Order: sequence, then C-alpha cells, then structure tokens
Amino acid sequence: MSADCSGYYNAENVFVSGFTCPKHDSDSLAIFCCGFNDVKYCCDDPNSFFPYEYGYMWWLSLGALVGLSIAAVVLLAFIITICVLCYLFIATKPRGLDNGLPLRAPAPSGQPEKIYLCSPNLRPNDQEPCGDPNA
Repeated sequence: MSADCSGYYNAENVFVSGFTCPKHDSDSLAIFCCGFNDVKYCCDDPNSFFPYEYGYMWWLSLGALVGLSIAAVVLLAFIITICVLCYLFIATKPRGLDNGLPLRAPAPSGQPEKIYLCSPNLRPNDQEPCGDPNA
C-alpha cells in the first residue's frame, strides 16, 4: 500500500515536487501522506493531513494562548475578590455584643438576689450600683 503526496509550494514559495509514500529513505510503515498544504511528509497515521497551511496552526495556537491568558486573569480577579470580601466580612464582624445580662455568681443561699434597674454599662463607676434595688 502507498499514498501519493501531490506537489506543493512551501512557506518560502518554492515548489516541492510530489512524492510517493513510503519514501525509500524513511520508515516502511510511513505509508500515508501527512502534514499541511505547504509542508508534506510521510507518516503512519491516516488522519494526519490537514487541508490548510502550516502557518495557520500558529494563529490557532496564538488565539488559544490569548484566550487562556484572559481566562486566567479573570479567574485570578475572581479569587482575589472572594478573598477580600471574606477578609472584610471577618474584620468588620462585631465582637462581644452586650445582651444586657451581666454575668455574676448567684447570691449565697438565704439572701435574696439584688436586681438593678439599669445595665451595668450605664453605672457611674464599677463600685456603685446605678439604682436602688428597693425603689
């Protein structure tokens, strides 16, 4: 079995005459014509001929590279945004909310517990209660 590679003009516009695969100086399993319209060679894969010029592949590669670069920048911006939002959420979270209930030990047995009528935060100082519990 053999394949005929037709003549073509290479990238320098030099005509390369056609040849038959396999070539006498190449692998005997390379029986298919492969390559592009401007670069042809013999190979062992029947699906390796592409009906466009070799330079076209570089444009495809360049386009894929630009697309992947843009996608990477967008992904990086997204990740940075998420990190900043998480930091802001944690940093601005209020700490130690006052629910108005002071923590204190229960009164000793036999004595009634004194209940003050104001929040401990509103007392003039820590030694004085803010109101008379008997009033």
